[in-house]
Amino acid sequence: MTAADRFRAAVERRDLAALDELFTDGVRLYSPVKFTPFEGKPVVLGLFGVLLRVFEDFRYVGRLDGAAQPAADGAETPSIVLVFQATVRGRQIHGIDLIHLDEAGLIKEFTVMVRPQSAVEALGEAVLDGLVADGFVPAR
Repeated sequence: MTAADRFRAAVERRDLAALDELFTDGVRLYSPVKFTPFEGKPVVLGLFGVLLRVFEDFRYVGRLDGAAQPAADGAETPSIVLVFQATVRGRQIHGIDLIHLDEAGLIKEFTVMVRPQSAVEALGEAVLDGLVADGFVPAR
């Protein structure tokens, strides 16, 4: 079972502890609502703690396997796209998780893309509220 398979199972179980062993220490997560990536395992795990609470009716509905170049470096790596659907604050979301693996098979880069724009806005607000509540960012 690959890190992507274990990641999918952990997310579907909403098991944050299981995610810890799947990320590299320097993992980067590119969000649809923030220009710069979230960097480092503690920050990315904190973000996932919020996401697991924010997404309602979350389910993966597809998977594509291949290879791609991560944003941070030019080397092509094994990559998996997990297609998902969810609801956030009453908005239906369609999205993908683009996962890049390192040479040891751990997740080194993670990009989330969602649509439509109204769902991106709802997701951004909900995640920011969760990050503030968890003490990761100061209140506005």
